[in-house]
Amino acid sequence: MTRRPSEPIYSAAVAAGRTLFAALRIRRRGFGLENIPAEGGAVFAMTHFGYMDFALVEWQTWLHNRRRVRFMATKRAFDKPMVGFLLRGMKHIEVDMSAGASAYAAAVEALRRGEIIGVFPEAGVSASFTVRDLKSGAVRLAAEAGVPIVPVAVWGGHRLMTKRQKIRLRDRFDVPVGISFGSPIIVTPESSVRDETDALRSILQTLTDALQSSYSVAGAGKWWQPRHLGGTAPTQEEAAAADAERDRRRAEAAAAAAAKPGV
Repeated sequence: MTRRPSEPIYSAAVAAGRTLFAALRIRRRGFGLENIPAEGGAVFAMTHFGYMDFALVEWQTWLHNRRRVRFMATKRAFDKPMVGFLLRGMKHIEVDMSAGASAYAAAVEALRRGEIIGVFPEAGVSASFTVRDLKSGAVRLAAEAGVPIVPVAVWGGHRLMTKRQKIRLRDRFDVPVGISFGSPIIVTPESSVRDETDALRSILQTLTDALQSSYSVAGAGKWWQPRHLGGTAPTQEEAAAADAERDRRRAEAAAAAAAKPGV
């Protein structure tokens, strides 16, 4: 294994995460670990059902071969004083929606340097706990940088923290979490971005289906189980409607604040 330069902030963050997951007695199971590249750049295209998914993938990758994953995160996260300090110290990439080209260029450069870049191609947490239609960024990044895509599915992490759910502390203990790394996907500048993106979505759902079918806790009637598997999670259509309503309220609040005198 290649010895990599020391990164104290990254190491401290990983240690803190491991301590937290150990305290919660998270029961982690990793699958397809041989697909985590030992060297060179790669795009980790990940499912996004919970807010801890990035940390769980980071944890599993670090345990396997000490590779570091650089995630693309929103400017809103970077703007938070302590969070922003950690994100910059861990060399994650800031995404400003009003100037996305610079983040894309930074990600391509990092991939060409041999970094692993983690992206959530669903562009937000899927409250239905099924894989939604994907944005094309993961495919475009991999094609331009000349690196493989590694599809990654996480199941169970949403039981720790996810949107629109108030989870009791006691319910976060002893949660089984499955993390599955699929076979690398090779794309080229000549590949159809749309076709490859659709294929990636299918692979992510297949990996998720496998994790769900082998999950050690029955989910019938549970909020964290998809509707089609007997749970009470919203359908994709219901989740999309709730997101649209949330965006409408935010826009109205922003417009009202802007209209106030002196603002």
